[in-house]
Amino acid sequence: MKILHRSLLIIIALASISVWSQQAELTKEEAIARALEANFGIEIARNQVEIAENNQSIFNSGYLPTVTGLAGAGYDLNDRITEPENGDVVDQRGIENNRYNASINLGYTLFDGLGRFYNYKSLKEQYDLSQLEARETVENTVLQIMSVYYEIARLSENIEVLEETLQISKNRVTRAEYQFEYGQANNLVVLNARVDVNNDSIALIETGQQLRNTKRDLNVLLDRDVTNVDFVVDTTVAFVTDLELQNFIEEAELNNVSLLQIEQNLEISDYDIKISKSGYLPVVDLTGSYGWNRNRSAATAFFPGSTTTTDGLSAGVSLRWDIFDGGRTSVQVQNSKIRYENQQILKDQRKTEIRRDIANALGNYQNKLYILHVQEDNVRTNLDNFNRSEEQYKLGRVTSIEFRQAQINLLNARTSLNLAKYDAKLAELQVLQLTGQLLNVEL
Repeated sequence: MKILHRSLLIIIALASISVWSQQAELTKEEAIARALEANFGIEIARNQVEIAENNQSIFNSGYLPTVTGLAGAGYDLNDRITEPENGDVVDQRGIENNRYNASINLGYTLFDGLGRFYNYKSLKEQYDLSQLEARETVENTVLQIMSVYYEIARLSENIEVLEETLQISKNRVTRAEYQFEYGQANNLVVLNARVDVNNDSIALIETGQQLRNTKRDLNVLLDRDVTNVDFVVDTTVAFVTDLELQNFIEEAELNNVSLLQIEQNLEISDYDIKISKSGYLPVVDLTGSYGWNRNRSAATAFFPGSTTTTDGLSAGVSLRWDIFDGGRTSVQVQNSKIRYENQQILKDQRKTEIRRDIANALGNYQNKLYILHVQEDNVRTNLDNFNRSEEQYKLGRVTSIEFRQAQINLLNARTSLNLAKYDAKLAELQVLQLTGQLLNVEL
């Protein structure tokens, strides 16, 4: 009977492997690559970077001249009566006058107190800041995707455990029916075995539904067909070494994306101070134009009609210096300095928070690893207890209730091990995110 039982388990396992192998596997790398390509949040972040890149262009710097074209035309139709002191009255009707003009004008700021120079530098820093913000979005999205991915992996492994448990319960029903048929057990043993099969079936169905729902959640994050749940995930988990993790923690202040963003904001605030100070200096503008004008006037009582056409170039330099602007520039400089000080305060605050968050995350990770090792020992102990109980049950030395309890203990130990494994991995990912290494290691 022992050989038959093991043979059934092998057949069931092979059948399960065959079914799962027919499904497409979605690896961690493929999931992340898909997210970088199609995730909605990452697409928005990528567009924000593109906007910042456009803003830092030379076309938005103020260094290029402006060229404008102007053109116009005028038409007058008048009646005129001229009454000279000596002479006849001249009555003119429908006098037409035409005017045409066109010009091309050039404007260029030769010097503006270095305002546009520092503004151009600031736009470069804002572009770098947008890239860091996009990186933060990517990190949060990757962490979210991996949380769902590992939940799928956990549920998948739980289903395998539940399928094995259900098969053992079905075998127990068969054995109980044989015992009842040959008078070795009463009908209560059969009924209890059938109840256990029903309970195991319900647990398997509910877990299967949770798995399908979680797969749909992952499809939404990856912008895939929501109805596609016919895929499997990689259930292997690898952890970084203690030495690597310690190196990551030591360099956290250099790589944490939040601190890097504050550094960029400090640079931008410093340029804002310099931009505000440019208001103390004069502005020198260069202007130039080429114009064309044509006037056609009708004859009058004293002058004949004429047409006048002029064209030519003109250029000029102007200087504007706000010697006193009511204190507006002084207020802007003072406010810019205060904003810079605020960024310094935020930097110090964020450094302290990062140290705390890393310490908390590291402690949580170490606890999860310890729980994982304990659960591994617990599974080995419960597996040994189950095997011994199974042998004793077949020999009739333990009751079906005692055997069922050993079966439940093993089931709980295995599902707890699955939970501990993926909890430890997610805790590690949180440490990696805080140290700025989430995108640099194999997940």
